[in-house]
Amino acid sequence: MLDAGATILNVANLKTVFSTRDGYVHAVNDVSFYLKPGELLGIVGESGSGKSVTMMSLLKLLPMPPAEIRNGTIDFDGRDIRNASDEELRNIRGGDIGFIFQDPMTSLNPVFSVGFQIIEPLRVHMKLSKKAARVRAAELLELVGIPDASARLKDFPHQFSGGMRQRVMIAIALACDPKVLIADEPTTALDVTIQAQILELIKELRQKLGMAIIWITHDLGVIAEIADRVAVMYAGQIVEHAEVKELFANPQHPYTRALLETLPKMDEARAERLASIDGQPPNLDHEPTNCEFAPRCKHAFERCLKENPKRRDVSPEHDVACFWDANTGGPHSA
Repeated sequence: MLDAGATILNVANLKTVFSTRDGYVHAVNDVSFYLKPGELLGIVGESGSGKSVTMMSLLKLLPMPPAEIRNGTIDFDGRDIRNASDEELRNIRGGDIGFIFQDPMTSLNPVFSVGFQIIEPLRVHMKLSKKAARVRAAELLELVGIPDASARLKDFPHQFSGGMRQRVMIAIALACDPKVLIADEPTTALDVTIQAQILELIKELRQKLGMAIIWITHDLGVIAEIADRVAVMYAGQIVEHAEVKELFANPQHPYTRALLETLPKMDEARAERLASIDGQPPNLDHEPTNCEFAPRCKHAFERCLKENPKRRDVSPEHDVACFWDANTGGPHSA
C-alpha cells in the first residue's frame, strides 16, 4: 500500500460491529488508511458501504452498546484514540478533530442560539472568556460567509436556510482550529448552487488554515474537484486506494469502474439513461469470507466466491483488493 510517511492520523485493521436481535452486523471490516497533515482524503462508496460508521468509530461517537469496536488501532498525532479515556476523547472531539455531520437541518440544537452552539466549544476547549468567545464566534461566522455575523449570533437554527445552517456547522467544526476536519457528506441535503459555494468555502479554508480533511461522499464529481487521495469503500472494506488523478485515469477494481460509469457524460444525448450498478449491496450479517462484490461483478470467477481478497499494490501510488487484473482482463497471478 502507499507509503504513509509523516501522518497525523493512522488507522489500522479497524473492525466495528453492531449487536442486534438477529446477531451481529459487521459494518466495518479490517479498514486501514492514513492521513497526512494538510491533505484531503476522499472516502467514496454507495450508501451503507461503511463510510460514516468508520469515521464515527474513530471518535467513539457510536452508542456502545450496540456498537463495538472489536479490533484495530487508531493513532492520532501520536495518541492512541481507541484506548483514550472519556476525558481525553472530550478534548479531542471538537478540539483537535472537528466533525461536520451529514444533515445540516437536524445537526444543530433547535432550542439554543447558533451563537451559544459556537461559543460552547470555545469555552470548553480553548478556555476563552464569554466576551472573547463571542468575538471569536462572530469571526467564525464571518469566515464561513454569513453576513452581519455579530447580529446573527443570537438567531436560532430555524432562522437560517439549509445552506446557512451548513455554514454554521462548519464554523462549529472549525471553532478550535482542529488539526483534522471530518466532513460527512456535508453537501448532500443542499441544492447544487449551495453545494458549489460550500465546496469553494472548504477549499479556501483548507488553504488558509492548513488542516487535514477527510471528506465522505458518494459523489465522485466532488472528489475529482477537491481530493488528493481517494479510498473506495464497499461492504465495510476499502477496495481501492489511490491518488485522485491515478484513480480516475486507471481504476482497477470493478466496483470503482462501475461507480465511474454511473457519472453522466457531457457528450451523451439527454434521452440516454444513466448507467446503474445491477444488484444490491450485501447483507452485512456475517464477516466477509469472500469478495462481497462478486454477485454484482461481471468479472467474478470461482476464487472470488471462496476468498476475500487482500489489498495489493498496483503501483507505488495505488492499491486494490481484487483477484481480477484490470490490465490483462483476467485473474491476477498473485
